[in-house]
Amino acid sequence: MRTDSSPGTLPAREHLPAAAAGTPVLDVVIPVYNEEKDLGPCVRRLHEHLVRTFPYGFRITIADNASTDTTPRVAARLAEQIAQVRSVRLEQKGRGRALRAVWSASDAPVLAYMDVDLSTDLNALLPLVAPLISGHSDLAIGSRLTRSSRVVRGAKREFVSRTYNLILRGSLQARFSDAQCGFKAIRREVAQVLLPLVEDTGWFFDTEMLVLAERAGLRIHEVPVDWVDDPDSTVHIVKTATEDLKGVWRVGKALATGALPLDRLARPFGDDPRDRNIGDVPRGLARQLVGFCVVGVLSTLFYLLLYSGFRLVAGSQTANALALLVSAVANTAANRRLTFGVRGRGGAVRHQAQGLVVFAIGLVLTSGSLAALNAASADPAHSTELAVLVAANLAATVLRFLLLRAWVFPDAPPAPYAPHRFPTDPRDAR
Repeated sequence: MRTDSSPGTLPAREHLPAAAAGTPVLDVVIPVYNEEKDLGPCVRRLHEHLVRTFPYGFRITIADNASTDTTPRVAARLAEQIAQVRSVRLEQKGRGRALRAVWSASDAPVLAYMDVDLSTDLNALLPLVAPLISGHSDLAIGSRLTRSSRVVRGAKREFVSRTYNLILRGSLQARFSDAQCGFKAIRREVAQVLLPLVEDTGWFFDTEMLVLAERAGLRIHEVPVDWVDDPDSTVHIVKTATEDLKGVWRVGKALATGALPLDRLARPFGDDPRDRNIGDVPRGLARQLVGFCVVGVLSTLFYLLLYSGFRLVAGSQTANALALLVSAVANTAANRRLTFGVRGRGGAVRHQAQGLVVFAIGLVLTSGSLAALNAASADPAHSTELAVLVAANLAATVLRFLLLRAWVFPDAPPAPYAPHRFPTDPRDAR
């Protein structure tokens, strides 16, 4: 276990972060923008819950993101009426900007935040921060995607959330289950080293922070939460999703090129099970992308040759299906060996079966493109068919890589460890 506390490194985890007398152990930040209606009831409900259930000193910080309504006055009035509440005004919008500003200036050993709508059941707050207080973990997140979570929200938001987290698993190799749940906590000494590396100031802030923490070997604790979606939420799903995807590309590129100085975050436990038994398996994202692209180019050429040959004796749909089937088997075998470094016959049949599922998705995309082309033109030229198929395959290729990485050839899970047992009364943890 590391015990040095030199600049740029994290000290060994302590049972309870040291704090000056009178300093609250927990600082809960509530970022708000034009929430004059909900802010008062939210803060009073949270304060009442903490007074009743939290055994340590706490603070509630309202971080106003340049609101244009009466939110600043509501926040100031709450700070005057409730001793444990304070208000901070920022002149620029951005949830990430608000969290960075408040967390960086806070003196509390444990920092948390939650959305103003209190969609998460507050009973999950103590389980969220307890592993940070005990020193067991570095960050903690609420998850709506575990089996024991109970979630009430629309199908659209459920689909977007699960798709986004699948993209994170496939592209950034993330192991945490729910990046965007507005219910997280972090130890202050971890935040002091981690936050300067996080560039985003908006909704992608959470994801970037978690990816960097995980890559640096920090321990992330997940808590299943009960969640009821706010139907009046002002979050713009399409805009937020677009910005998130841009963030995924930026962080993935930085990780692949080694531009991020993750060595600033020393691994407190020293020996990390994810470093074991790697051997010569090409697990790096950059190397996998190169291998996948090489295999993809060769597979596409092979597919086009097969399609042209089958087209001489069959219709376009039949030729496309046969060419895809043969090339898919070859593609899975090549990616298994060259891209993901899987050797031997173990699991080969299962990998091919999963590869055929990926093939089916490609078949739907390409066949749908051909159907659309035939509907638009009664007798399209062969060159036009090939151009449409190439475009459809490019779209299918992105999804294929994500599925291969996250589902067909996922990394082996970290070595299991015994869960930390907390006393019934958190005050006994002192």
